[in-house]
Amino acid sequence: MQPKKLIRDVIVPAFYALYMHVVFKIILFKFGRMEFGFLLDRVHQDVEHPRYMKERLLSGNLQPFETITSTLRNMTSHNLYNLIGNIAIFMPLGVFLYVIYKQQGLTCVGVFMRALALSLSLEVLQVVFSIGRFDVDDLILNVFGGLLGYGLMLGVRLAGRVFGLLRVRGEVEGRG
Repeated sequence: MQPKKLIRDVIVPAFYALYMHVVFKIILFKFGRMEFGFLLDRVHQDVEHPRYMKERLLSGNLQPFETITSTLRNMTSHNLYNLIGNIAIFMPLGVFLYVIYKQQGLTCVGVFMRALALSLSLEVLQVVFSIGRFDVDDLILNVFGGLLGYGLMLGVRLAGRVFGLLRVRGEVEGRG
């Protein structure tokens, strides 16, 4: 197998799968062990008592920028860690989306939609499994992180083109 094909077809998907595993472990299991029996018990409880899930959803933050504003007003190391962490954990998603969809020409809207879908899925799963609180601000921060990672890759590509072009011009003009 050619090195580029190996990277594209094996290494990148393997690292993407590892990244997704880490994201689910951090967000859903809070760095703890993944206990599927526990999750099944939670789903069973929700099926028997749907009002519990409704109450958990309504007790979350459904007002955009409420948690972000509160965090900025009452800055603690925990709040700052949570704010930055919600952005940072989705930055690799933007990088992976750039690498995986480079040939298809994925746009910022595509990155936005994919980051939103993943973040919304994780937020809903926290409510379903009773392991977290739904927070619309997490969606905002996660999507921003995905877009930031994608934007960084676009910047790297642009810098490569600009500096590569300058290097080629210098070589052509005898300054290389």
